[in-house]
Amino acid sequence: MQGTVDGFSYGLVTPLVAYLMACLGGALGLRCTTRTLRVTSSWRPGWLALGSAAIGSGIWTMHFIAMMGFTIEHTPVRYDWLLTFVSLAVAIVMVGVGVFIVGYRGARGTALFTGGTITGLGIASMHYLGMAGMRLDGQLTYNTFTVAVSVVIAMAAATAALWAAGQVRGFLWSVGASLVMGLAVTGMHYTGMAALEVHVHGTNDPGTGGSPAELLAPMLIGPLAFLLLAAVVVMFDPLMVTGKPAGAPVERKPGVPAHTAAPRTVPRPVRRPALRTRHPLAHRRSRTPQNR
Repeated sequence: MQGTVDGFSYGLVTPLVAYLMACLGGALGLRCTTRTLRVTSSWRPGWLALGSAAIGSGIWTMHFIAMMGFTIEHTPVRYDWLLTFVSLAVAIVMVGVGVFIVGYRGARGTALFTGGTITGLGIASMHYLGMAGMRLDGQLTYNTFTVAVSVVIAMAAATAALWAAGQVRGFLWSVGASLVMGLAVTGMHYTGMAALEVHVHGTNDPGTGGSPAELLAPMLIGPLAFLLLAAVVVMFDPLMVTGKPAGAPVERKPGVPAHTAAPRTVPRPVRRPALRTRHPLAHRRSRTPQNR
């Protein structure tokens, strides 16, 4: 029996909240990536790890908030706890690989393409692993072409976001990139959901697992708390907020004087007038006794 799938049980509430979570995770992650590209003296692995965890947590939370509005007629939907949190780990690890490549190699050329591809595949892997963790009285099938389109959307969105993070053009630039990334990730999610078909068995036995309401608490306490902590770190870093380069601390060297051009310019206008005024007086005094 074909099951009727409804992804908007609560109207536009779940898509909007899911989009905001994707934007929040993307904004924090991209700002951390931009931080490492701007200053060579920063602790690069720490910032990249924080950015990877922020992006992974944001897209994972986005996915399951959107799934709160997902229902199937004639069967309840439950989730396997292990696969659910494995999808979070896969998202953070794969996004981390792509972010580290761009953070160390730069947001251009082969490094950008490789990092964006791996990050996009991490987003898609998180989505379909989360879907594999669903437990219901039926069987899930997917349209291959629509699934491929969703994966391409994820890779294109990740590449564009990492490219924007590498431009180092200030806070508003990263905010705009995060809005685009959130829109693309949310669009990828609902494109993947459009590829889903459910065949209900009719036995009313959804199997084991937790309901979506039971998964809401760990989503709020865990990843959301982490995103809040990452937001505090970003807000209290003046360089990340202002977007100004920190070249002065890197260029200072203890053995080089701070002002080298000043001694060259100051003595010249003082010494030359003194020489011009003294020579005529000296010639006049030397000539007077000879003429007498």
